[in-house]
Amino acid sequence: MSLLQITASTHSSVSSRLLRLSIFLLLSLPDSKGKAIWTAHLNITFQVGNRIISELGESGVFGNHSPLERVSGAVVLPEGWNQNACNPMTNFSRPEQADSWLALIERGGCTFTHKINVAAEKGANGVIIYNYPGTGNKVFPMSHQGTENIVAVMIGNLKGMELLHLIQKGVYVTIIIEVGRMHMPWLSHYVMSLFTFLAATVAYLFLYCAWVPRVPNSSTRGRRQIKADVKKAIGQLQLRVLKEGDKELDPNEDSCVVCFDIYKPQDVVRILTCKHFFHKACIDPWLLAHRTCPMCKCDILKT
Repeated sequence: MSLLQITASTHSSVSSRLLRLSIFLLLSLPDSKGKAIWTAHLNITFQVGNRIISELGESGVFGNHSPLERVSGAVVLPEGWNQNACNPMTNFSRPEQADSWLALIERGGCTFTHKINVAAEKGANGVIIYNYPGTGNKVFPMSHQGTENIVAVMIGNLKGMELLHLIQKGVYVTIIIEVGRMHMPWLSHYVMSLFTFLAATVAYLFLYCAWVPRVPNSSTRGRRQIKADVKKAIGQLQLRVLKEGDKELDPNEDSCVVCFDIYKPQDVVRILTCKHFFHKACIDPWLLAHRTCPMCKCDILKT
């Protein structure tokens, strides 16, 4: 097998592998039904002394089975030392002035569904569950099938503990939960995967093309050989330096048909096999390009 055939075969193999990898990547993408994550804006208001403090932040995420609705109310804790609301008999210390209220519950001890249903049965308009200690403000969309009629969001442990301590000190805290933005985490993941794949492909092709030896085809080799033959033929043509008294310097004689300038003493001329002559500086490039006499079309390779 020739080097040209090996190179062509290798190019075909590389293209085939890249095509198969592209198809695999596309088939690996999830369908458009992939679950979206909705963030929750929490507008928190409480009073310290004579000051009313309000803060707004995108500090939570809606549960996977929560309705995406605006809800508001006073923040209420489960009664007793345990804040996880896993006991079905758990009560909540609802303030008298609160028309609606949101349960603030600690994660852990039982399922999200159980916690949310306990609070809903006691009349909560929504449930806020804060994450485990040591997780900072990390959150994720909870799974809580069977609680579709009550808004449920998760917030980070730090924010949850901050609210817990305020309420334990007797501070009246209200929260308005607003629907935030939609995020498609699988989309960002696969966009990054696709970008990485394309970058790797471009780098591979660049390195591959730089490594593959350049094998000239037959027509390229033929042109190079002809050019080499023309240079050799030009080098064998006679040169002559014109001097005073030469008939070529007569004003009535022909001028150089390449540059249309008259001949002058000390001009170097090239004499072709057909006996036509021209300035060396004019005819050499002409012959390299055309191979023939500008006047009679005599081919210097055939004479």
